[in-house]
Amino acid sequence: MPASFRAIYWARTMTADRPCLPEAFTEGFGRPPQLVAEAPGRVNLIGEHTDYNEGFVLPVAIDRTVAVAAAARDDSLVSVRSLDYGEDDEFWLDEIPPIPGWRGYVRGVAWAMREDGQRLRGADLLVSGDVPQGAGLSSSAAIEVAVAGALAAVVGLELPRRQIARLARRAENDFVGVPCGIMDQFASALSRAGHALLIDCRSETVEHIPLPFERDAVEIVVVDSKVPRRLGETAYSVRQQECREAAKLLGVASLRDVDGAIVGRRRDRLPDAVYRRARHVASENARVLAAADALRDGDADRFGTMMYESHGSLRDDFEVSCPELDLLVELASKSDGVAGARLTGAGFGGCTVNLVRGDSIDSFRAQVIEKYQKKTGLGAEMHVCRAAGGLKVTDV
Repeated sequence: MPASFRAIYWARTMTADRPCLPEAFTEGFGRPPQLVAEAPGRVNLIGEHTDYNEGFVLPVAIDRTVAVAAAARDDSLVSVRSLDYGEDDEFWLDEIPPIPGWRGYVRGVAWAMREDGQRLRGADLLVSGDVPQGAGLSSSAAIEVAVAGALAAVVGLELPRRQIARLARRAENDFVGVPCGIMDQFASALSRAGHALLIDCRSETVEHIPLPFERDAVEIVVVDSKVPRRLGETAYSVRQQECREAAKLLGVASLRDVDGAIVGRRRDRLPDAVYRRARHVASENARVLAAADALRDGDADRFGTMMYESHGSLRDDFEVSCPELDLLVELASKSDGVAGARLTGAGFGGCTVNLVRGDSIDSFRAQVIEKYQKKTGLGAEMHVCRAAGGLKVTDV
């Protein structure tokens, strides 16, 4: 990518230090874009590995996003440029072969829309994002939702946000090959600023619950352990299979249909590992609903207690934590002003989410980030996040 093209990127637009996409698009493609579609990453406050078990989750969209500037073409070619990677891609809509990396998510969305019978045309796309990648903050869902919003908008399709989320999930499941649930795409498409999104993953009903954190000067702090996650190369699919096995042995359609008491009474039906997977899902579903009640009551401390309980269950019963994540949670629990902490995302590395009093951010950095670096040699990265809104499509 020419230096002159890259030199104009960095300007303040929708988020701090975001490339000024319309100007960069014009420089790169020789014409202005029609629109910019922007979709956020997400952090899951509580409710891990419950989404693909038709359970409950409670994410928030964060003020870290992927933006796509777009303009329609007169042919069926999709030409894509990534500002962050300095890489390009091109493909025809009538033949969309898989490809690794970020390009696969873009292609997967076009493929899913085509397979769904949506009207498409070629487009020029310029992509940039500040969602940390490989950290469990759903950079993949953000790019999928943003691309889907852009491809729909350039042909005048007014797709409901739910449909965009479902198409994005299909892209990730069936084209990219990651068997995720609907949470990430719903959070990216449907969230509301200042609210958590309670999702019933069976019925796909949602409730926007106001967050009391700003009123109480509590910040959502995400800490990237710098242990990368690669779900296609981890035990993520194994955990899904274990959950399906547990449901079959318990005689239910999904682990959504059992509570902790049922799992305990029927323990003799299950191999030990499968029993512990089921126990986690049952207890986590209960925690999500209790945590939602804590939000409605404005009780950050009660919410934080359930975060610690969630982490313990993910560590011991679901076995998706790692020593680095456990260390971050342990350090947070001993730091002043921290109401709660847990791993967030699928695990196997990635991030923790923490509720930290605003006047304790500096001590959190010293007691958690600096001590973690000394113990592990890894430079953990801290992000103080706001609960953001979902997909936005803006005409230029």
